[in-house]
Amino acid sequence: MSDGTPLVGEPLALDLVNTRPVTGDLLTTLDELRSWLRLQGDRLPEACEVSAQLTEEDLADVRAIREHTAGALARVRRGERPDEADLEPLNRAQGAAPLVNELSWNGSTTTGARRRIGPPGTCVAGWLAEAAADLLSDPAVAKIRECAADDCVLLFLPAHSRRRWCSATRCGNRARVARHYQRHKAG
Repeated sequence: MSDGTPLVGEPLALDLVNTRPVTGDLLTTLDELRSWLRLQGDRLPEACEVSAQLTEEDLADVRAIREHTAGALARVRRGERPDEADLEPLNRAQGAAPLVNELSWNGSTTTGARRRIGPPGTCVAGWLAEAAADLLSDPAVAKIRECAADDCVLLFLPAHSRRRWCSATRCGNRARVARHYQRHKAG
C-alpha cells in the first residue's frame, strides 16, 4: 500500500493498529494524531474536542495502546492466549480515565451520557483501550484478516468471506490492474 492516508472504517481498534502500514508510522507527530482523531470524529467526538490539548506524552501513550492492541490481536488471531504484558496496560488505560454515565437535565427529562473523566490524553487512551477490549472480547476477532496485497500489512474485518484486500480502491485496484497487465503482457 503506497498511500499514506490512514485507512478508516474498520472497528476503531483496527483503525488504530492500521496506522502502522509498511510505508511508515502515521502517528509520529501530534498533528498526525489530531488528524487521525478528526477522521474518527463520528466515533470519538470527545477526543476531537480535546485534541488541541494533547501533549507529546499523550501521543506516546496512544502509540503504546496501539502496540499493545497489535500484540494482543496477533496472538488472539492465531488462537493463542494474549500476553499479560499487552492486556494489563490496556486495562490500566481504561481505569485511568473512569467511564461514568454523566446525568443532566434537558428541561423535561433526565439524560445520561457516557463520558470518561480525567486529563484529555488519559481519556483518549482510555477510549482507545476500551475499543481494543471490545474488539479482543468479540468473537468476530477470529475473522480478522490481513490484506492479501504483497506490500500491505493492514488488517480488516470482512463483511463477506470473499473480501481479500484492506480496501478495494487501494490494494484491490492495484491487484486487478497488475493481473490485467500480466494477462495482456503475455499476449
